[in-house]
Amino acid sequence: MNIVCLDLEGVLVPEIWVGLAEITGVEAFRATTRDVPDYDELMGMRLAEMDRRGLGLPDIQEVVARLEPLEGAREFLDGLRSRYQVVILSDTFYEFARPLMAQLAWPTLFCHTLDVEESGRIGGYTIRLADHKRRTVAAFRDLNFRTTAAGDSYNDTGMLSEADAGIFFRPPESIAAEFPQFPVTNDYNALRQAVDAAFAGR
Repeated sequence: MNIVCLDLEGVLVPEIWVGLAEITGVEAFRATTRDVPDYDELMGMRLAEMDRRGLGLPDIQEVVARLEPLEGAREFLDGLRSRYQVVILSDTFYEFARPLMAQLAWPTLFCHTLDVEESGRIGGYTIRLADHKRRTVAAFRDLNFRTTAAGDSYNDTGMLSEADAGIFFRPPESIAAEFPQFPVTNDYNALRQAVDAAFAGR
């Protein structure tokens, strides 16, 4: 059995925090794991900025309610699921991913949870499992699944390395250059062809 593991933001949907930056005008929210590879450092920066601005979970949910999957993402995902098992491995949070998951017909999503106070303030977050993308792919392989993984950023390189085949999707040039072992795809047709080729070769 073959499993495809996909990152969410930047692969199937826009970057949620970048959307928040565009709506609030807070430029600090534009930073992603493409810019700050250490996820704890990045989230600490984001939550501190939210506190300074008096923003909470309702503000994030308002952003997500306005977002749509990337053009062609739903069709790409439906096509993959007709042939393979597909699991989305993301560093997003269940609390504000639901509207996007509905638009993608509820694919399986493994991600994290937020610690939300009654006021709506985000007091922190709970990581489902440290290095969860890589360790999830490793667990699938231990179960004798063949795995292909696709992502776009630093925090995806662990799962790309752990998978039987790893593929970049629209990564920044600097990250692609740092990890030349992963082929680069820039549209869904190319990504689907790369996934099919990876499984055909095994």
